[in-house]
Amino acid sequence: MRIVVKIRIALGLLFVLSVAGCKSPPPVNDDTIVSSTVDGVTLTYRHAITPPHTFSPVNEEYRALYNASVMSRPDFGGKVVRHLENAQPYTVLGRVENNWLAIAEKDQDQLIGYLPLRAVVKSALYEETIKADQRRKRVRATQPAKKKTCVAVDGDSKACQNSSSGTWIID
Repeated sequence: MRIVVKIRIALGLLFVLSVAGCKSPPPVNDDTIVSSTVDGVTLTYRHAITPPHTFSPVNEEYRALYNASVMSRPDFGGKVVRHLENAQPYTVLGRVENNWLAIAEKDQDQLIGYLPLRAVVKSALYEETIKADQRRKRVRATQPAKKKTCVAVDGDSKACQNSSSGTWIID
């Protein structure tokens, strides 16, 4: 009888010691780093980011054309996870579905989110793109103003017609 009691106590202690050494895995939250393989490419990203269904690698440096929103999935239905800073360089990891781009910080390989195709431009073409946009704006701004229609009134004053509203103003 004593041997059976000793065996029960020993087994109980063995069970307690084995369970005491176990730790539960850390809880998964939006900042937990996960990875998955898409089209043969392993992507690492935060748990808040949805992995793409298709992926074709690009791995080139691009620059932001404006303060664009980085989305959690490759469409406008996702959450905004951060904003790009205008003119700052980023690494485009690849193209994903809906003609969106998967991006990372410069010289990094961790996916931070997705952008529409026109939010960034290759770094080598950035200056040329900005200059082309400025020329287009300048052309619009320097168009000659419409001529005013003015007539003399009572010798030394005149009246001019406002071209947009058609009202006459007497000077």
